[in-house]
Amino acid sequence: MASVNRSTMLARTLYRHSTPFRRTMPLGWMYRSRHPLSATAGQATQSSEASKKPTTGAEGAEIPQVSAAEKDLQEKIAALTKENESLVEKVADYQDKYQRTLADRENVRTRLEKQISDAKQFGIQGFCKDLLEVSDVFRKAIDSVPEEKVSVPGDLKTLYDGLVMTETQLLSVFRRHGLEPVEPKVGDKFDPSLQEAMFEVPLPDHPPGTIAQIIRNGWTLHARCIRSAQVGVVKA
Repeated sequence: MASVNRSTMLARTLYRHSTPFRRTMPLGWMYRSRHPLSATAGQATQSSEASKKPTTGAEGAEIPQVSAAEKDLQEKIAALTKENESLVEKVADYQDKYQRTLADRENVRTRLEKQISDAKQFGIQGFCKDLLEVSDVFRKAIDSVPEEKVSVPGDLKTLYDGLVMTETQLLSVFRRHGLEPVEPKVGDKFDPSLQEAMFEVPLPDHPPGTIAQIIRNGWTLHARCIRSAQVGVVKA
């Protein structure tokens, strides 16, 4: 305190008795603090540190200060994220439609191949049905000849043998092209997919729903029935 008082007294004496000193220095100089620059620098430092400190919330938590550039960047990130989600949904939708289109195309191709194959196999179905009528005529002609006359050599036997050989050759051609006879037997269970019931017969000794009489054999073309066998069925 003594050094401060002596300095202050010296300054006051110089100010009173030195005209140049009084002209250059203001009146309040001698009453100021000895370290004005350091005090000002300290206040500036404290102000800068205070500005750097984060804002404190109501519960004491620190709230970081966000600049305008950071806010703009966050908004752009949010917009890009939303756009990305929309694009991902569109890609998933397009991929699903693409897979469905491929599946539909494969189904159409398979269906066309099946139709082409069926056309190749069953394109002669109408022609086969007409030939079956010829086969029926051969069978009726063969069955119409009595057995006792067939055993006697002669023209009738020769004709009969020729009919049997022609029928055998015709059936061989049928089988070569996938045409097979359906030959049910008496007592077999009635099958509506291969047989046609022409009438019902009451037979107590036979199970109902079985075949009692055969009128005409049926035919299948590549396992598809093109002519049902005509039968009589035991009445239930």
